[in-house]
Amino acid sequence: MKTANKGTVYVVDDDEAVRDSLQWLLEGNDYRVRCFDSAESFLTRFDPREIACLIVDVRMPGMNGLELQDELLRRGCTMPLVFITGHGDVPMAVDTMKKGAIDFIEKPFNEVVLRDLVDRMLQKARLTADQQQAEASRGALLGRLTARESQVLERIVAGRLNKQIADDLNISIKTVEAHRANIMEKLNVSTVADLLKIALGAPK
Repeated sequence: MKTANKGTVYVVDDDEAVRDSLQWLLEGNDYRVRCFDSAESFLTRFDPREIACLIVDVRMPGMNGLELQDELLRRGCTMPLVFITGHGDVPMAVDTMKKGAIDFIEKPFNEVVLRDLVDRMLQKARLTADQQQAEASRGALLGRLTARESQVLERIVAGRLNKQIADDLNISIKTVEAHRANIMEKLNVSTVADLLKIALGAPK
């Protein structure tokens, strides 16, 4: 039975035999696999919001694997990827990994090595998705604050005392206290420590 939460493995290779081999190998290890015969077809059909990783051939007709990596970077896509090739090239490998590739492997594939790579890539994809979700939630919480509450929060984070905040903003200490209470309620926190974690984007 396939494990739905493992994520998706995209395979992009113009060689049908390689695609079939990778699909068989990966599905045999309970991964969900989607294969494409070109970078162009992959770009029109992949879901950038999906928890997924990419195995892509370096040398293909049309857009090659390196150009696909550049295009994904241009789009701000953080999907982990690994290159496969029958023509190992160390300078090329170094360049792709500087741009964020997880690894660079040669055909024929070592099943254990490939499976470990896919596990590592999907783990990274899940971590990135969790971080993006946390950041979106944080942004939504902070978006509840009024402009004045945001000014008060900024000063709380800077370590200013209520009296100092009142002087900074030319308001009464009681008004500062009221704003602090509203901020705590809107951000759903009960301690200043938790308030700072949200304001600074630190893990709770």
